[in-house]
Amino acid sequence: MIEAVSCGGVVIHKGKILLLYQHKYEGWVLPKGTVEDQEEYNDTAIREVREEASVKANIIKYVGKSQYSFMIANDTVVKDVHWYLMKAYSYYSRPQREEFFTDSGYYKYHEAYHLLKFSNEKQILEQAYNDYLDLKKCNMWGNKKYI
Repeated sequence: MIEAVSCGGVVIHKGKILLLYQHKYEGWVLPKGTVEDQEEYNDTAIREVREEASVKANIIKYVGKSQYSFMIANDTVVKDVHWYLMKAYSYYSRPQREEFFTDSGYYKYHEAYHLLKFSNEKQILEQAYNDYLDLKKCNMWGNKKYI
């Protein structure tokens, strides 16, 4: 068994959620990627959002962890993904072609939820969006970091 760690973001701009379409999976996903040597988890999330979608965003708070596994050759890879709620600076996005992303964009919550390919990402989206609504209701959305 191989253990791996990734980090990603539920990126929101004016109430809409950033999604990427990945041709390899034939579906919409949240931006995420592997933690590099000596890299902090929150730095990975910011870097991956920037690399995969050309989106500049800052972290508002840690959302939680999801886990999934897959096979490579004759070995099982178990991947932990640490997720952050993030605020984007604009609606601009551009998918990273080198990682097989062919489209990107911001979607209303119910659209994003139904577009997402993987159930673990739907659960993280639901949790992150509820955190976003709570912060917004208290006029605290984007005012400071809540890591």
